[in-house]
Amino acid sequence: MKLHRKGQYLEEEKPDGLINEASRQVALADIIIINKTDLISEEDLSKLRTTIRSINGLGKILETQRSRVDLSNVLDLHAFDSLSGISLQKKLQHVPTTQPHLDQSIITVTFEVRGNAKEESLNVFIQNLLWEKNVRNKDDDYMEVIRLKGLVSIKDKPKQVIVQGVHELYDLEETPLSWNDDTERTNRLVLIGRNLDKEILTQLFIATVMETEKRWTTHFKEDQVCP
Repeated sequence: MKLHRKGQYLEEEKPDGLINEASRQVALADIIIINKTDLISEEDLSKLRTTIRSINGLGKILETQRSRVDLSNVLDLHAFDSLSGISLQKKLQHVPTTQPHLDQSIITVTFEVRGNAKEESLNVFIQNLLWEKNVRNKDDDYMEVIRLKGLVSIKDKPKQVIVQGVHELYDLEETPLSWNDDTERTNRLVLIGRNLDKEILTQLFIATVMETEKRWTTHFKEDQVCP
């Protein structure tokens, strides 16, 4: 995908209800290549990096000139293979909490909640976001999750569990790594999407873990809640 010089395509505004396609592709990417870095100033390059990182806090950014890229950096990525709990945990810790995009709609949100999640409730939480799309922010806009990734602690499971999803597809997979003890158990999620509200997402997740969901039914269409 071409981002165009200085990232103009990323800044292009679309009619209400539509997402900039360049922004969507950046949000889904595991690697973003910035080419022809010799043709722009360091200031413009820095702004472009910031713009890309605001859309996708998880993707790896490669900078190059004349399209020269080490193929080992872009081929055989195993992007959806199992990751060790340690490597993913380190990666998620470096994702900033909230990064607003230029149009203030596509952002990267990350939050952490300690404790255990019930697997069934976690599935409903994710399905409400990805499938039903019935979770609303404070402005009553529906949140649209383009991508999610995280490390979660499932009740009665000794292993750390990775959750990852793109659009309406998601998966929960156990890692080989066990939690050392109950005090270490935590859930850290990164979501990339539109109209995301970190506070509401965090509280809804806490409701799933702590079984206090009734306080947050107003953020679901037709009062759908996590069981």
